[in-house]
Amino acid sequence: MDFHHQESGITTGQKLNEDCAVAGYIGNSTFTNIIFLLKALQHRGQESSGIATYDGKIHIKKGMGLVSEVFLNEILPGNIGIGHNRYSTSGSKGLENAGPFIISSSLGYIGISHNGEITNAHSLREELKNKGYIFFSSSDTEVMLVEIINEINKYGIYDGIKKAMLKLKGSYACSIMINDKLYALRDPFGFRPLIFGRNDDGYIIASESAAIDSVSGKVIRDVKPGELIEINKYGYKSIFVVNHEIAHCMFEYVYFARPDSVIDGKEVFNVRYNLGVKLAQEYPCNADVVIPVPDSGRSQALGYSIYSKIPYSEGLIKNRYSDRTFILPDQKSRYNAIKIKLNTIKSVIKNKSIVLVDDSIVRGNTMKYIISLLKKDGAKEVHVRIGSPEIIAPCYFGVDMKTKEDFIALGKTVEDIREEINADSLGYVSIDGLKESIGINDLCLGCLTDNYPDIIPEGAKANYT
Repeated sequence: MDFHHQESGITTGQKLNEDCAVAGYIGNSTFTNIIFLLKALQHRGQESSGIATYDGKIHIKKGMGLVSEVFLNEILPGNIGIGHNRYSTSGSKGLENAGPFIISSSLGYIGISHNGEITNAHSLREELKNKGYIFFSSSDTEVMLVEIINEINKYGIYDGIKKAMLKLKGSYACSIMINDKLYALRDPFGFRPLIFGRNDDGYIIASESAAIDSVSGKVIRDVKPGELIEINKYGYKSIFVVNHEIAHCMFEYVYFARPDSVIDGKEVFNVRYNLGVKLAQEYPCNADVVIPVPDSGRSQALGYSIYSKIPYSEGLIKNRYSDRTFILPDQKSRYNAIKIKLNTIKSVIKNKSIVLVDDSIVRGNTMKYIISLLKKDGAKEVHVRIGSPEIIAPCYFGVDMKTKEDFIALGKTVEDIREEINADSLGYVSIDGLKESIGINDLCLGCLTDNYPDIIPEGAKANYT
């Protein structure tokens, strides 16, 4: 078989999220459908994009930048393919770590698109190197793929993948291509979302249901935690489910996912609206107007406004081409990014007491600046309401929140934080309120409690490098 590999040198400054997107398709117009899926999932990663297709040969292109920058006029042939948008929570930011990953094996070509993070990637990598395997990147996705191939070579596809799952620790939602068959694989905890569906042309795998909507598809169902689904052009079958306790990532509902997505049976918009209602119940306020921090606080602010009967308005305008500030490397660059990120609508805020609603506070730089901006431009009072509890601990499962010392809430009371950001009052939704708003008890709350649903391997770092 021939292996065709193209690369794009286009780069972009966009980094608006902290996760990755996976896609898979089998049927007619595969390349076009994957392009639309990845564009619908662009919010989950803007660092690089890639697609691999198969027509008896593997065709792959990946490059740095947005989907529209990497894929211009070319079409990759084949009736099966996988795609990936990356935000680097593991490995360096170079093209060598862009997905999908493809490896030739005795079974043919095996490709993987992975969202999540393998917590024992360091030790697995060394173990596999001792067996003679060679690595070409610093990505945990390559480690995962090599481990799967290692087990498949010994036990076959189904048993091999199951054996690999028992060795892989951490989070993974994957679309896998083995020659002319497509597989959907989700870790036993179900940390990251994975959904499959179909349209008139074929079957679809995607990180979110909104992507399936974008190709005129219908959701079949969520991939179950611990499940492997095999899909060919005629249909699909569930191969196995590894039963385990479930721990869905609460941040998917609070921030990552599009509000028009439905994940594990819960509509994201409705969850965020419920969070706003819960905030209004837990932290009422006598104010003139409720405004969101765009775009992540809109649904919560609407819930707060309707429940409290305080009028809702847009008081901040976002520069959509600015960076997501909490992931920038140092405080000075984060602060400079904040300054070009937002501007006020003066007529909405002047001489008003404001309820300012956002999804979360991580380091506090953005919130502190927004409050100072609102007060500089005439706001009388700024009462902050946050649609997640205080973040106090790193994430080991795919969210780029690395160092405890960076978290404004660590070791501080709410009053300490209020003083630091110069708010007139501050309220975080309670953990019980979060659970009630999502409607799921089986959640990963590690970043809120410092208690993780899985044992973190000794020496593991928050974000594999």
